[in-house]
Amino acid sequence: MVDGEKKNSRSFWLYSALRCFQKPISREMKPEEEHGNVMIDSNQTQRAGGWKAVPYVLGNETFERLATFGLLANFMVYLLREYHMDLVFASNVLNIWSGVTNFAPLVGAFISDTYTGRFATIAFGSFASLLGMSIVTLTAWMPQLHPPKCNLKRCLGPDKAQLGVLLMGLSLLSVGAGGIRPCSIPFGVDQFDSTTEEGIKGINSFFNWYYTTFTLVLLITQTVVVYIQDTVSWVIGFGIPTVLMGGSIILFFIGRRIYVRVKPEGSVFSGIARVFVAVYKKRHLKLPTEGEVDGVFYDPPLKQTASSKLPLTNQCRFLNKAAFIVDNDLESDGTPANQWRLCSIQQVEEIKCLVKICPIWASGIISVTSIAQQGTFIVSQALIMDRHLGPKFQIPAGSIGVISLITVAIWLPFYDRILVPALQKVTKHEGGITHLQRIGIGIIFSILSMIVAGLIENKRRGDAILHPHAPPISVMWLAPQLILLGFCDAFNIIGQIEFFNTQFPDDMRSIANALFSCSFACASYLSSLLINIVDQVTGGQGHPGWLASDLNAGRLDYFYFLIAGLGVLNSLYFLYCAHRYHYK
Repeated sequence: MVDGEKKNSRSFWLYSALRCFQKPISREMKPEEEHGNVMIDSNQTQRAGGWKAVPYVLGNETFERLATFGLLANFMVYLLREYHMDLVFASNVLNIWSGVTNFAPLVGAFISDTYTGRFATIAFGSFASLLGMSIVTLTAWMPQLHPPKCNLKRCLGPDKAQLGVLLMGLSLLSVGAGGIRPCSIPFGVDQFDSTTEEGIKGINSFFNWYYTTFTLVLLITQTVVVYIQDTVSWVIGFGIPTVLMGGSIILFFIGRRIYVRVKPEGSVFSGIARVFVAVYKKRHLKLPTEGEVDGVFYDPPLKQTASSKLPLTNQCRFLNKAAFIVDNDLESDGTPANQWRLCSIQQVEEIKCLVKICPIWASGIISVTSIAQQGTFIVSQALIMDRHLGPKFQIPAGSIGVISLITVAIWLPFYDRILVPALQKVTKHEGGITHLQRIGIGIIFSILSMIVAGLIENKRRGDAILHPHAPPISVMWLAPQLILLGFCDAFNIIGQIEFFNTQFPDDMRSIANALFSCSFACASYLSSLLINIVDQVTGGQGHPGWLASDLNAGRLDYFYFLIAGLGVLNSLYFLYCAHRYHYK
């Protein structure tokens, strides 16, 4: 994995790739099992993978994301137009599904590392994704699975059976993401021998190809797929990713004879649980005063997979009880008699890193909540604005988020090649600014984006009410808030990636990226919670709430201002945490 200090040139799309990254599992191989530049696992009898295996791995991952993001980019429009859901209910469905999908890789990583291995986990996730996409496609194709079209008298929403089928399809897509996303990058890395120069070059090239294909997926889903869904047919728009997902499974299994498969050796999440269990079991013991560590705390030599040894510290000192040696804790050979009662100093200090970073992580949730609005209310605004470019072409509402991607694509090269070198001369810092400073700037942009979003919505609503028969204002009025959200991505999102990956020990890079994935999940749930609270408090008694389905009757601008206000409070909390934080 490239050191976080050297990743200033990474694009915005790095965050989605990195959140899937799990630490490579160590290999135990015999000399006679070496074939070319890649070692084969002791249970592997076929030749090693290398570049011959990479197209199959990348193809599977690319099509899974094409299926999921092809839904996410325009799914708000599908729920509003085809399922006739009100704005609040559709937003809840989208936010909850997004949250579950971002949490699912944590479960998939644990199962893969502990029990099934990466090949089997990817295979299971692929079939789940195919089944989920097939069900969602059927909801658009079969009239019985979606509400009838609206007429002049009434507009019916989905019944329980139709809603149940839709949610079943989305659930299977979340299961598929949980199986594929945490394993695809590590499985690709497994195909190369990291102990050789050629293997290291192969791994670096694999990352470049991975980011390139992922960028193409985002652009295709935000433009081509959304356009087909919006103007041609929802059946075709969902059917194309479904067919591609089926092809990716065939492709993945074609390469099964050349894959390097590494046996599961246990998850890092188990190590975290052991420390807390050991602390609980020894909660009544008193730690010795500061002094010698030898013989008092369990401090075995590091495994070959760990690159740096952490010294025992007095931060969160109660956790040191997990490494405190008492009678009968050690076997005659010096190994722990019970791993759930005695842990090493290294394990304890790794948990301290997690505890120390969590407050910073929590501060990122609200700023990501601003980004979450791109797929819900900003799309709803675009639906009722003038989206024409010229007399014939109309921008799909779900494609409006491309403005943020373009902003990031233009800004990052300028930031990396021009701004960072200039800042380095002033600050003498390798990255120009520190990781926490970059995160803080991103938080400011998230606040500004919501303030601008509220002002623009206030203008749009005012014009629509004062001039009801005039054409709506152009959708390009949404560009300023989307540009600011792009800057939020460029600073906050990448800043978090760099911060987590440099401040965690090497053995816990999987936790670092899992935390980042959880930020998006928590932001989706927080957004859903805010929506429900605001809808219940501001609506009812015969008057529409802030988040009424008719945006002209509601006050969506107030909701944006509310998120901005929470962002201001969050920025004060972040400044407090950042001031107290000490870099590794």
